[in-house]
Amino acid sequence: MADLGELLQVTMRRRHMTPQALAERTGIRTPRIRVFAQDGAQGPILPTEKELAELAAALRLPLADVLDAARTPAGTMA
Repeated sequence: MADLGELLQVTMRRRHMTPQALAERTGIRTPRIRVFAQDGAQGPILPTEKELAELAAALRLPLADVLDAARTPAGTMA
């Protein structure tokens, strides 16, 4: 499983979605989404479970996959 940053980057690219567009869909501020996409869940700003659920819904991903990605260290691929 990819880490959260990789999952967000790949999914946003596939869906042709910018951090700004994702922010508009979720209500999460754009700078937070950029940090999540860059640093994953191990960065200086940690996503809440509510934010992870909102990201999963907006990107049409299974919540379990997003939660698993949030627990996977960066650079670790299964």
